[in-house]
Amino acid sequence: MKKYNHFINGGSVPPASGTYFDTDNPYTGEVWAQVARGNTQDVDRAVAAAKAAFEGGDWAALRPTARGKLLVRLAEIVEREAPRLAELEVRDNGKLIAEMGAQTKYLAEWYRYFGGLADKVEGAVLPADRPGIFNYTKHEPLGVVALITPWNSPLLLLAWKLAPALAAGNTAVVKPSEFTSASSLEFVELIKEAGIPDGVVNCLTGFGQEVGAPLVEHPDVAKVAFTGSDFAGQKIYEAAAKKIMPVTLELGGKSPNIVFEDADFEAAVMGAISGIFAATGQTCIAGSRLLVQRSIHDKFLKRLIEVAGEATIGDPMSMETHVGPVTTKPQFEKVLHYINVAIEDGAKCVLGGKPFSGEGIKGKRFIEPTIFANVTNDMRIAQQEVFGPILSVIAFDTEEDAIRIGNDIDFGLAAGVWTSNIGRAMRMSDQLKAGTVWVNTYRAVSFMSPFGGYKRSGQGRESGQDAIHEFLQVKSVWIAHETSAANPFIMR
Repeated sequence: MKKYNHFINGGSVPPASGTYFDTDNPYTGEVWAQVARGNTQDVDRAVAAAKAAFEGGDWAALRPTARGKLLVRLAEIVEREAPRLAELEVRDNGKLIAEMGAQTKYLAEWYRYFGGLADKVEGAVLPADRPGIFNYTKHEPLGVVALITPWNSPLLLLAWKLAPALAAGNTAVVKPSEFTSASSLEFVELIKEAGIPDGVVNCLTGFGQEVGAPLVEHPDVAKVAFTGSDFAGQKIYEAAAKKIMPVTLELGGKSPNIVFEDADFEAAVMGAISGIFAATGQTCIAGSRLLVQRSIHDKFLKRLIEVAGEATIGDPMSMETHVGPVTTKPQFEKVLHYINVAIEDGAKCVLGGKPFSGEGIKGKRFIEPTIFANVTNDMRIAQQEVFGPILSVIAFDTEEDAIRIGNDIDFGLAAGVWTSNIGRAMRMSDQLKAGTVWVNTYRAVSFMSPFGGYKRSGQGRESGQDAIHEFLQVKSVWIAHETSAANPFIMR
């Protein structure tokens, strides 16, 4: 059985406690590896290594162009190792190899993009209004940053954080989810191969209260970037506030996927399926609220049930599988709970609604693709994030109605609009309160495009040029051309 240690200062380090915990395969339910259980002592060691690398040594001496070249080299290594990393992540979190094969290769683009961006961040010379003064600005890294990632897309969401953080010149301590630590630990080994100096990237494994909390609270951590639930994000925000520390938070969602009567019918059906049943619904951008214009509601729902009902459930390593297992046992129980909640609140289950144990199933974490009709937006199933293959279908009448329902939520991560009317597409994009709006597509992301949420879906942006500035601070420098014995008791 594989045993994973922490990765600190460029090497494998056993946990200070000497204890490990099991990690299992969601498909089979079998334990396949043991992972180091970290504590405060491990946090201290990792942060110290990152601080030392930031303040002195090879990394601190590198110019931005040199940092960028190292990130480009890392991108090349990630591309080479993409098949192995994909299989590892499938084993660890149960996502489909059909998706992960392409995704692990694509995540290399974040390191390539930010490698190229590393020496493109420019300050400014200001037209000072004071005589004899030269005033300019420069951007400087923050220091040691904590990067906390979730279990649904460990490597991709790490790339969103780590690539801009390193491009900006910071050092990092990574804390992956305790449920899916293996792929991150394998990835950080590639950091060393790329030539990035020891201590620049460290990886600690363990539980939130034992590793995550002391990492966020550590006095030498200058920033936290976190992806996870809004509840956990709030706790991190509160802890960060005590230190007056900046955060980037990518939190939950309850995204409206809105279909108008003039939409390309079949494309919208497939977009609705992709929005909720891809990745077994375990994505923050899931289009879990499907708003369908009443004039096509019944016809659309019928077709939706047909397509979703044909989905192949089973082995995530099979290219023929459409829906894999729920990643963790607690999440499996949570999804089943929300199915009962929906029924209690009066929603009508028109597809699925129970665990799946058919042919080819080895573990006990499969849930049928589930569709609820007769949903109103005030129901718990429409307001609370489920994070599973559960779709709520809500009828609407007018464009104004769709905007009202779409925005009537505490979250604002993403939204989808399906229409052939360009004017409507623009109006909806303007009025939906979400960080990302997709029109006639869904679930598309890019290293070039900023991603983040409104309201309880978080703050700050990942990816795109905005992201590197999340890991920089601005310094204003004033230089007097000539010294003078000015009155010292008044502002110059």
